[in-house]
Amino acid sequence: MYSSMLLYLRPPISVPIYNVKGEKVSSVELPLPFRFPIREDLIRRVFLSEFTMRLQPKGRDPMAGKRTSAESLGIGYGLARVPREKGSRRAAFIGFAVGGMAVFPPRVEARIHERVNKKEKLLGTMSALAATSVVELVKRRGHVFSAEALPVVVDSSELGSITKARQAVELLQALGLYEDVERARERIRWRAGKGKMRGRRYKEPKGPLVIIEDHRSPAALAFRNLAGVDVVTPRMVSVLHLAPGGVPGRLALISSGSLQMLAERFKVSP
Repeated sequence: MYSSMLLYLRPPISVPIYNVKGEKVSSVELPLPFRFPIREDLIRRVFLSEFTMRLQPKGRDPMAGKRTSAESLGIGYGLARVPREKGSRRAAFIGFAVGGMAVFPPRVEARIHERVNKKEKLLGTMSALAATSVVELVKRRGHVFSAEALPVVVDSSELGSITKARQAVELLQALGLYEDVERARERIRWRAGKGKMRGRRYKEPKGPLVIIEDHRSPAALAFRNLAGVDVVTPRMVSVLHLAPGGVPGRLALISSGSLQMLAERFKVSP
């Protein structure tokens, strides 16, 4: 299934496993998906597919702007031949009149979802996953960190001891990832436009991505309180999380148990 891309696998990648104090306890070789070639064009295509799949179709009432008795007076009156309301010179019905119909309104039947093949989606997700292990790509996205190797892997049994946001902050500081949380917090800004009135007042940059087995665990609830941090399970992680905006290289913190689940989800035989 992946024979054409398996020819271009990157060399094996080993990263350390840390405890909650930021100390190295062992090392692990990243699963095969992390060695896949990074196809930015494929990542962008899969991102557009997953992003547009979340959009809600909208349309206009077919009679919008047309509920009027306005009609043109014709020629010989020294006026433009546009539909005008009865007993008035005010134009109506036409597209450039106030309250008139829209010229090209959005239509419910318009196809707004960018479709991709299942294999493309799988390969794009693995390619975005592989980009999290390339330091240059992560820095190019704007993330700030001092970790030696990426992605940062933490022992799952150690993560279970984190129950509060303060403990999550201490772990990120020990791992050299908290600088990125501070960057995200400092750059939170008000949105321009009417979106402020529609439940999306602030724009928040993307910080570290935490991949953990249970998104309702105390550790997951502690991490998600931090600015810019997203928490997701290995079974639900997608290009939307790994490459926000279609740009690969998200700074990632992964539990050791999640690495095994990712290997099972993207099982590839070389």
